[in-house]
Amino acid sequence: TQQTNRRQPIPCEVVKLKKHRLRQQTVNMAGILGTSTAIFASRPLSSPTSKFPIHSLSPIPGQSYGRKFYGGIGIPIKNGKSQFHVSITNVATEIKEQAQKLSKESQRPVYPFSAIVGQDEMKLCLLLNVIDPKIGGVMIMGDRGTGKSTTVRSLVDLLPEIKVVAGDPFNSDPEDPESMGMEVQEKIMEGEALAVVMTKINMVDLPLGATEDRVCGTIDIEKALTEGVKAFEPGLLAKANRGILYVDEVNLLDDHLVDVLLDSAASGWNTVEREGISISHPARFILIGSGNPEEGELRPQLLDRFGMHAQVGTVRDAELRVKIVEERARFDRNPKEFRDSYKAEQEKLQQQISSARNCLSSVQIDHDLRVKISKVCAELNVDGLRGDIVTNRAAKALAAIN
Repeated sequence: TQQTNRRQPIPCEVVKLKKHRLRQQTVNMAGILGTSTAIFASRPLSSPTSKFPIHSLSPIPGQSYGRKFYGGIGIPIKNGKSQFHVSITNVATEIKEQAQKLSKESQRPVYPFSAIVGQDEMKLCLLLNVIDPKIGGVMIMGDRGTGKSTTVRSLVDLLPEIKVVAGDPFNSDPEDPESMGMEVQEKIMEGEALAVVMTKINMVDLPLGATEDRVCGTIDIEKALTEGVKAFEPGLLAKANRGILYVDEVNLLDDHLVDVLLDSAASGWNTVEREGISISHPARFILIGSGNPEEGELRPQLLDRFGMHAQVGTVRDAELRVKIVEERARFDRNPKEFRDSYKAEQEKLQQQISSARNCLSSVQIDHDLRVKISKVCAELNVDGLRGDIVTNRAAKALAAIN
């Protein structure tokens, strides 16, 4: 009799047994990789690169496949990668793309800054800080429902673009060594060319329930000890560098987070230390806070870090109240149409801000005006000279925008 090398068909009982083992392997993987990942791995491949389900035990005739064994189950491989690996990779890529698409679609439309009725003092303080970030931020206190959070978040559309080093998590300025992260400084010392891109100024929300690690960032101690690399996961302060850090209900913020903000606002740097490993990065941001004084007083140490203060009250004029209600109803009914109706005013204001930032350095204050500012601060018994400095900066920014 002539022997043949043809593979004999595998009984159904064996295939069922292998499937059972694969499911058991999936259960074991769930504890390590996470339940959703293991579930995706246990499904048959449906990607174009797959020619057969993952539980197939026989290679396709005419194709060269190897074989790897996972928990006693033979998984065919191609080009050095198992179909199991390809399945996980494809699923992960698909999930990431869907998440990015969902995130983009779920972004809430922002109420236009130009559509804010009244509250001129608050709006002026915000605009002056955007023109000159060195003013030191603004603290907004007032009754609930007066549009504090809405006005602050509406600044997003007006924020100008700045130059940043591409791929840098700290938004380093390629023209200012003092605002660069350590990695960018090392690249410059090595003579490496920096890729520069234009991006809008960030506005970062600091939630009341945020942990210190989320705000400051974390260090991967295991990676640092095993690989000798300072693996740093940047926090909100890193993202807010050269941008705006907004704290709603700042008077209710935990004391330990207040101390973190005080240190970073005073020095312009954030330092994270874990197990003898220290990492510092620039954290220069415009600090904007809002709150209701009825819910709690603001710590004097934090209040001193705000360059300007705006008191917001409830609008009492009946006509203005009706206008606010009608405008809000229009926005809720059709946000896109409402935003389009203010597009011209928004662009005009954005151009004013950009022009004011460009000409700010050329604005000069007469000596007599400086003397008057200092006299007013002295008569008001203002502690220190911070009031004099902030008032001079705010006056220059006001002259620039006008």
